[in-house]
Amino acid sequence: MKDALDGTAAGEWQPGEGELLLRIDGRQPLSADRVAAVAAVCDSAEDLAGQARVIVQVSGTPEGPWTDDLTVALVSKWERALRRLERLPATVIAIADGDCGGPALDALLATDYRIATGTVRLMLPVGDDATWPGMALYRLANQGANAAAIRRAVLFGAPVSAAEARALHLVDELSDDLAGAFTAAAGLTGALSGTELAIRRQLLFDAATTSFDEALGVHLAACDRALRRASAGAAR
Repeated sequence: MKDALDGTAAGEWQPGEGELLLRIDGRQPLSADRVAAVAAVCDSAEDLAGQARVIVQVSGTPEGPWTDDLTVALVSKWERALRRLERLPATVIAIADGDCGGPALDALLATDYRIATGTVRLMLPVGDDATWPGMALYRLANQGANAAAIRRAVLFGAPVSAAEARALHLVDELSDDLAGAFTAAAGLTGALSGTELAIRRQLLFDAATTSFDEALGVHLAACDRALRRASAGAAR
């Protein structure tokens, strides 16, 4: 399969009803327009009040002197946009093809369910004799534990192969039938509304750094919400 952004079958992906599409080409430099594109998808998902599904299509890795025009202010806006994507009241499904680095890797690691072709390689871009220390490094360390492949990627810029990414649960599924895999993933992830999913996602995020006693109150509040929703549904 060719690059997913070159007008091939993968690149011609069209969102269905209630779906929003965000394409991230890692070859393109980070820019204000890229930040705005993520923000626009987030705006649309939030306007749909938990009834949307966001598809994030990623491919490509930075080429050449890709940090020349970067500023800390722009990187901060980008990271905050991804954090917003990561917390959306919507299911966020990634479709990855080929080498994925820079903005493409950043976006992939901020999604809920990740489908990749067998050609995928996850890569931290290298500049000025070191890997880029952005939040993809943070997410790789948190999501991939202390695996040797993650250490090699973070310290030396070594690609994480498709097989390694699947074994480390950085991707959920490897498939060259992207349409079939997406249909199955949509069925799997469609049981909860986006709003309810966002609550459970946040509980999952917090569990790694919160003690049982600190977490108890938040979980009880979520249980109370679930019971009230069930009661309201039964009354209708």
